[in-house]
Amino acid sequence: MSSHAEESNRRDFLVIAANAFAGVGAAVTLWPFIQQMNPDKSALALASTEVDLSPVKEGQAITVMWRGKPVFIRNRTADEVKSAQDVPVKELPDDVARNENLAADAPATDQNRTAKGHENWLVVIGICTHLGCIPKGQALGDAKGDYGGWFCPCHGSHYDTAARIRKGPAPRNLDVPPFAFISDTKIKIG
Repeated sequence: MSSHAEESNRRDFLVIAANAFAGVGAAVTLWPFIQQMNPDKSALALASTEVDLSPVKEGQAITVMWRGKPVFIRNRTADEVKSAQDVPVKELPDDVARNENLAADAPATDQNRTAKGHENWLVVIGICTHLGCIPKGQALGDAKGDYGGWFCPCHGSHYDTAARIRKGPAPRNLDVPPFAFISDTKIKIG
């Protein structure tokens, strides 16, 4: 009888070893298929971008691409900042900041549309919220609309110097992407 007990223990070991071998083999076989579902390096590179702001003088604006979208970055003058800060939120058609760095219901004050300590820099996604056109206002000779910010020539939406909708069919303010200053002259978007 003792030999029969040893036989079942040996058989149990073989079953466990075979199952473990099959499990490891399945994991090795499936790993490339699972790994291919992760984004590749080029897609990860698009997830964030760093922008050097040192060449942008006061009153100038640049456009950079982030995730295939134009991002408007403007070094606003003191007058542009003051005019944006003087607008009461209750006069705005869209009173929500639309800033991914803040709570979803943050009011659309100028302070909530910029980064603290860098109020002269405005960073927004440059796509009109009406039908997806690219507003004018980045180049020096562009029409900036009735409020000195941006003007969408497709259907006549006017944005102020804080990229808030002021007049026209656009339903909401230009969106502020997630961004942070990593130095006084460099930001990281995304």
